[in-house]
Amino acid sequence: MTAYDRGDVVLVGFVFTDETGRKLRPAVVISTPAYHRARQEVIVAAITSNVNRRRFGDHEISDWRGAGLLFPSLATGVVRTIRHTIIERKLGVVPRSDLEAIDRELRQCLGL
Repeated sequence: MTAYDRGDVVLVGFVFTDETGRKLRPAVVISTPAYHRARQEVIVAAITSNVNRRRFGDHEISDWRGAGLLFPSLATGVVRTIRHTIIERKLGVVPRSDLEAIDRELRQCLGL
């Protein structure tokens, strides 16, 4: 198993909600290595390049190129727990300041 760290941007094979197909999408890892070891799963926040549709819980990634993304992007308030086996590969890492901002947005979404 490849180890992933909080803030890693990964390419994930998401299955469509109607299970008719699968699409590779970027996501940012928001769970800890201790969580990954205990559960063999990863919690990720979806990433979108649709920066014009910012919603509650979203954060625009400042250094999207450094994060391995092709376009300006938002880390969204959409979170998902996935098996590490559906991660295709690591693309990059979001800067610490962005990870802290993502954490703040998620705390607001979850009322923490």
